[in-house]
Amino acid sequence: MRIRRLSLRVRIFFAMILLVLIASILIAAVTIYQYNEEAQEYHRNRLERKEDNIRRHIDFVIRETSWEPKTERIPLIFREEIYKIADIHQLQVNLFDLEGGLLKSSKSSIEGDTLSSCLSADILNALSNTAKHRYVEKIEQHDQTFQSSFTYITDKKFKPIAILNLHYIQNDDILNKELNEFLERLGYAYFVMLILAILLAYFLSKYITKSLKTISDKINTTRLGKQNQRIDIESSSEEIATLVNSYNSMIDQLQESAVKLATSEREQAWREMAKQVAHEIKNPLTPMRLSVQSFQRKFNPEDPEIHQKVDEYSKTLIQQIDTMSSIASAFSNFAKMPAQKNETLNVVKIVKLALDIFSEDYIAFVADEKEIISQLDRTQLIRVITNLVKNATQAVADCKDPKVVVSVMSENDLVKISVSDNGKGITDENIDRIFEPKFTTKSSGMGLGLAMVKNIVETYKGTITFTSQNGKGTTFTVTFPKEILPTKAVIS
Repeated sequence: MRIRRLSLRVRIFFAMILLVLIASILIAAVTIYQYNEEAQEYHRNRLERKEDNIRRHIDFVIRETSWEPKTERIPLIFREEIYKIADIHQLQVNLFDLEGGLLKSSKSSIEGDTLSSCLSADILNALSNTAKHRYVEKIEQHDQTFQSSFTYITDKKFKPIAILNLHYIQNDDILNKELNEFLERLGYAYFVMLILAILLAYFLSKYITKSLKTISDKINTTRLGKQNQRIDIESSSEEIATLVNSYNSMIDQLQESAVKLATSEREQAWREMAKQVAHEIKNPLTPMRLSVQSFQRKFNPEDPEIHQKVDEYSKTLIQQIDTMSSIASAFSNFAKMPAQKNETLNVVKIVKLALDIFSEDYIAFVADEKEIISQLDRTQLIRVITNLVKNATQAVADCKDPKVVVSVMSENDLVKISVSDNGKGITDENIDRIFEPKFTTKSSGMGLGLAMVKNIVETYKGTITFTSQNGKGTTFTVTFPKEILPTKAVIS
C-alpha cells in the first residue's frame, strides 16, 4: 500500500492532524445532540407548565360557575371563558367529552389535518390506563412539530367530566439560532487549533525523526572490530531513550565480543606457540639422548683417548643445552604480559560486561552506585572477574540451589569487588596454597588462574583476600585504589 511508503515523519504529521479533525467532529456532534436534548426537555417542561396553569384556571371557572359541573354543561360553562383562557395562555384549548367527542374549542374552525372532532380509541385507552391520566402525542406536519396533551378535567369531587386538549407548537428558532452561533464560534476556535496542531505536528515529527535519524546514522556506521561511538542524546523521550540505551548496550556487547575474539586469537596463537616450542625442544633432546647412550656403551676408563672423548661429549651436550636455553628464553620473552593501559573506566559497567559471557541464571550482580571511576586496564580487569566468577561457578556445580553474587562497592578512595558463592568452600589444608602457581583442586587446568589474578591485583597496588567456610561457601574480595600508576609485571 502507498501509506507504507510514507516516512515516519509524514505519518506522525498526518496522524496528529487527523486526531484534531476527529476530535472537532465528535465535539460538534455531541454539542448538536446536547442542544437537541435540551430543546426537547425545554418544550416538554414548557407544555407541562402551561397545562398546569390552564388546569388551575379551568378549576377556578368550574368552582365559580352557577351551572352544575357536568359533561353536557361544559359548552355552556366555557362558552366565553375558553377564549379568555386561550388568549391569556397563548395556546389552543380544546375540550372533549369522556367518549372523545369535541365539546368546545378556542378555534372557531378546526383544521381537519391537525385536530379531529372525535378522539381515537388509542388516545382514550392511553389516557385512562396511565397512572397520571395524561397522554402526549407528537405530530410533525408542514415542517413543524406539534405536541398535543390530553388530561382529565374533574368536578369539585374530583370526578372526570371532560378531557382537556392543548395544542402546542414547538418553535426552535431561538434554540437553532443559539446552536448555529455556538457552532460558528466553535469552528473559529478549532480552525485556530488546527493551525496550531499543524505547526506542533511539524516540529514534533521533525524532533522525533531527528533523533531516529541520528540513531540510524550511527547504526549504519557500526562495524565489528572497530571502535564504535556511543549515542548521547539529551532531553529525549522515554521510547527514544530506550532505543538509545539498546544501541549503546549493543555497542558494549560488540566491544566485548571484539575483546573475546582478540582473546581467542591470542589463545590460539599460544597453542600454536606451545606446539612449536615442544617441537623445537624435541630436536636437541634426540641427539642428546643418542650421545648419552653411545657414551654409555663405549665408555672405557682405560682408553688413552678418554679425556678427548669426554670433552667432545661434553661439548655436544652443552651445545644442545644452549639450544634449549635459547628456546626457553625466547618463549619467556614472548610470554611477558602486554603493557598495561592506564584507562579511566567505569568499574560497574566493565564488571557487568565481564559477567555477560556467563549464561548461568544464578549469577547476581549488585552495585551500590551506578558509576565508580578508576584507572585500570580494561582487559586485565575483565580477566580478574572472569577467573573469580569461573571458580565460583565450578564451586557450586554440585549444589541443589547454586548462587553466585558479584558486588561492586566504593569506599573512600578504594574500589572493592567481591565474588561470593554458596559452594563447598576451601578446606583448611588448602587455604595457605590457594594462590600458589600450578596449585589446583580440580582435575583439569594448570592452576594459574588465581596466581595470575593475584599478580594483576598486586600490579595495581591492590589486595585480594578471601573468607571461606567448608560446606557453606567462599567470598573473594579484590580491592583497588581508584587512582594509581601501575608497574610492569610478568607472569611468574
